[in-house]
Amino acid sequence: MSNRTGTLHVVATPIGNLGDISPRACEVLGSADHIAAEDTRHSRQLLQRLGLQGSLISLHEHNESARVERLTNWLADGESVALISDAGTPLISDPGYRLVRAVHQAGYPVLTVPGPSSVIAALSIAGLPTDRFSYEGFLPSRAGPRQRRLQALADTACTQVFLEAGRRLPATLEAMEHAFGAEREAAICRELTKRFETTRVDALAGLRAWVAGDSDQCRGEFVLVVGPAPEPAVAPAPGLPATDELVRLLRHEGLGAKSTARVLARLTGASVNQLYQQVLEQDSNPRG
Repeated sequence: MSNRTGTLHVVATPIGNLGDISPRACEVLGSADHIAAEDTRHSRQLLQRLGLQGSLISLHEHNESARVERLTNWLADGESVALISDAGTPLISDPGYRLVRAVHQAGYPVLTVPGPSSVIAALSIAGLPTDRFSYEGFLPSRAGPRQRRLQALADTACTQVFLEAGRRLPATLEAMEHAFGAEREAAICRELTKRFETTRVDALAGLRAWVAGDSDQCRGEFVLVVGPAPEPAVAPAPGLPATDELVRLLRHEGLGAKSTARVLARLTGASVNQLYQQVLEQDSNPRG
């Protein structure tokens, strides 16, 4: 038994541009006793391009459970293991969950070597709200389950992120338009960090028409970012005047814009932020 502490390193690798590999990722991959890779042929090419040697073992969705015991035994012997996927950050729609969980349960350190992620990359350039987001991964391939899943997500009040393959993109956009509405704002992020990287932001109807008119936009790998569902229209409680009239009355009585929004939120149950914007709009466009 070795006196060293075996450590599992979860290492992010480039999603396209090799220049995105970090010096620390190179150091960890170069020094690890073993590298668990989703596809050893793909990963061997990556290591060769980086000028690194490594002892590779496959770990993918079909053999992960069987690999866990061998890898944890290596950790027990004080050896280090680096976990990588074909591209990006492991475990994000890629294998590794069972291994990471088993290593935690066995009491060995799990360290992150962060880096490229298509999800975060797409969010950072889509121009849609990022204060809250939901990662949904790949949708079901069959039309019925896909539509039901999207329908269940239609009222989600935060930005949603999906992964998609080019051959399924037109059908997915059509399903999204049906479930979310033609006017829902979204972004198509294609081939991120690669030569033909493209990002387009539009309503779902516009994106579907754009893709239908240019077959090249169905080539490659995609991240779809869909904006949050619109907030429901403000409706006053029974017996109250219309909201715009309440705004006018409260402002006439000297309440500030934020105070007016907070009072109306308690009366109507609507969002304070939405009401605050309404107050500002009415202030800038007062009735004669």
